[in-house]
Amino acid sequence: MPPTEAAVQSPAVDAAAADRALAKKRAVVRAGFLRQTLRWHWISAAICLIGMLLFATTGITLNHAGAIMAKPETVSREGELPAALRPALQAAEAAKGELPAPTRAWLQDELKVKAPAGPVEWSAGEAYVAMPGPGSDAWVTIDTESGAVAYERTDRGAIAYLNDLHKGRNTGPAWAWFIDIFAAGCVVFCVTGLLLLQLHSKARVSTWPLVGAGLVIPVLLLLFLVH
Repeated sequence: MPPTEAAVQSPAVDAAAADRALAKKRAVVRAGFLRQTLRWHWISAAICLIGMLLFATTGITLNHAGAIMAKPETVSREGELPAALRPALQAAEAAKGELPAPTRAWLQDELKVKAPAGPVEWSAGEAYVAMPGPGSDAWVTIDTESGAVAYERTDRGAIAYLNDLHKGRNTGPAWAWFIDIFAAGCVVFCVTGLLLLQLHSKARVSTWPLVGAGLVIPVLLLLFLVH
């Protein structure tokens, strides 16, 4: 008995249904991937927004640092370490250790100098502590015999402060951690942006030429104009 027309068409119908189901599944997966990529993209953009503005702006100020005039301001203070605190300072000198805690407390109370608990440069009869910071340099010296104290701080202004933040110069471990985490956020932002460009590139024919220009232009500058 010859097969009926419905029986002949059944495999074709099943194949078409399977193709539609597969296409629908792929569309669902693609839509889910797009939503997740968009979510990571806007979250990383929101977290990194202020930091990117800071680093972009200070990139310009660093590039033109010579043209940005700033007048450094210097503050000097002097004092005398009490005799009762000098034996502990002399013992620290003999051990080549750090400034004793009472000495640092006296500097903070009397001269408003926050000397760190860390390495001290010892010379004959003198302790020298460097205290550099973003946009500033400072130092304090203490004569271990007479107790004479001299402090000086030079502030180079707000632009220098922001430039040093950009470079991570004398900013301490907390800012170093922030820069690393911020850089990771920027990587997420860029990678998810690249994925979004790829997902929409079929509808935007200029996508890859523009991306390529962003690569080729700096390479050409490095090859031919940077010496």
